[in-house]
Amino acid sequence: MIKNPTSNGNQWIVFACLLRSCFSCLNKTLPIILVTICVLGNSNAQLSSTFYTTTCPNVTSVVRGVVEQAQQNDIRIGAKLIQVHFHDCFVNGCDGSIMLDNADGIESEKDARPNQSTDGYDVVDDIKTALENVCPGVVTCADILAIASQILVSANGGPTWEVQLGRRDSRTANRAGTTAIPSPFENLEQITKKFSDVGLDSTDLVALSGAHTFGRARCVTFVHRLYNFSGTGKPDPTIDATYLETLRQICPNGGNGGTLADLDQSTRDEFDNNYFTNLQNKRGLLQTDQELFSTSGDTVAIVNRFSNSQSDFFDSFGQSMINMGNIRPLTGSDGEIRSDCTRVN
Repeated sequence: MIKNPTSNGNQWIVFACLLRSCFSCLNKTLPIILVTICVLGNSNAQLSSTFYTTTCPNVTSVVRGVVEQAQQNDIRIGAKLIQVHFHDCFVNGCDGSIMLDNADGIESEKDARPNQSTDGYDVVDDIKTALENVCPGVVTCADILAIASQILVSANGGPTWEVQLGRRDSRTANRAGTTAIPSPFENLEQITKKFSDVGLDSTDLVALSGAHTFGRARCVTFVHRLYNFSGTGKPDPTIDATYLETLRQICPNGGNGGTLADLDQSTRDEFDNNYFTNLQNKRGLLQTDQELFSTSGDTVAIVNRFSNSQSDFFDSFGQSMINMGNIRPLTGSDGEIRSDCTRVN
């Protein structure tokens, strides 16, 4: 099997297209069978970590300068921008469509229910402005999300990886397509299918869920687990009793659904592997977090592996971010380089 090195191998189909041709040799025509390898997959382009080496060599340092300043004002900006990048990639691929505002012919994805919790767009706008000052018309909004996510994970103690670049920005949004974004109210089977639909496997699912090692979640996203799980009138049995009482104090029944709780109560602003230890101790905040460990399946062994080895988690997280970033990227004339991330050119 032939694999594109920038794509998830599970998504590639290789087949032989047999073509018949002939050539003349020594006044005789001999039939030759030519085999052409044809590859289909979820990526229509080769991205590269060196894409901007000549056109905008300082792109990473410019992005870093803006996000480091942003983090001084908002410690949660890393978690926020990773969420935006994640939600963008699950709808028609990593094309920056999530950043488009409402306009003629465009229904913004920001207004869809799965994206109502997303934030940090002002920082993306600041990055874009800074880049336009030094490299006008070169760096796309879709690539900004990928670069900023890597820098902010590393800045909070997490891994580094070679960010693949060269995406184009979409010229439209797909609000209806936001149903493809995994929801905190879904079970493991539903979440696994959504990952599989975009070419990501169980290791990607568990590794990328590990981004919940920092950041916050609103009560509305998990309060159903505290009082009336699945219509039983009882709490989710997979929640540790002490942790349940802590969460009930933060999110009283019928209280403010917008109140925030730490996704990782042990090291809430550090990117580490404590998230997986929390799952082992029945202290996953979201249903989709805890089901990675409390539901039978191959995710349990992966959670255990990442809990036992932070380096394994970091290695897998970096690779899974690359895999996610390769979901159907637009290139060339299929997209554009927006001068303003909120609107098409």
